[in-house]
Amino acid sequence: MKKIQLLQQIRDAGVVAVLRGSSAEQVALMAEKAIEGGIRIIEITMTVPQACEAITELTKTYQSEDPSGEKYAVIGSGTVLDAETARATLLAGAEFVVSPSLDEATVRLCNRYGVPVLPGAMTVKEITSAMELGVDVVKLFPGNLYSPSIIPTLRGPLPQANLMPTGGVNLENLQDWVAAGAFAVGIGSDLTKEALASGDFSLITQKAEAYMAAFRKAAAGRY
Repeated sequence: MKKIQLLQQIRDAGVVAVLRGSSAEQVALMAEKAIEGGIRIIEITMTVPQACEAITELTKTYQSEDPSGEKYAVIGSGTVLDAETARATLLAGAEFVVSPSLDEATVRLCNRYGVPVLPGAMTVKEITSAMELGVDVVKLFPGNLYSPSIIPTLRGPLPQANLMPTGGVNLENLQDWVAAGAFAVGIGSDLTKEALASGDFSLITQKAEAYMAAFRKAAAGRY
């Protein structure tokens, strides 16, 4: 039941912040600023040094059980390449796992523990293979290789596929991705690059607010 609830929370929230940084402390600060701006689904990538420490710190502060609460957020792990890393992130507190590609052992481990897993895929064959392993949502990656029309194109043969484009999604095209049928969207460097360049992390909060406003406008009436 928790897995179903988490998947619904990701869909309802609509925007996943994909966070990379130079340290656990930096990426935890990024997450805090994104949450302040209204993005409540946070993916901490395993390219961050001591990334699991950031996940543990954030899950001590933010809880997924009460979507109406002030400290509500769902913290997950990203750029997970293998089952060993996936298990480490779950022990650190991650509530969902995202991979750039489809690794069967990672999917099986997450299914074993009832955790949402969102592997990356690019082709009909990869998406089909993921669904055959029990994947509920496939990360369409890298999204910048496609236009939003790829979603209805893929749903021609695979109408049951839930797809989350990540990479290349921005404020200008978010509405098009949502209108095309995206389950949710992943936002990476566009959310944080200005803050990293200037050292002003309040810019992440401002950008997060803009993304959530754009998502709410795009998603109006989709239910």
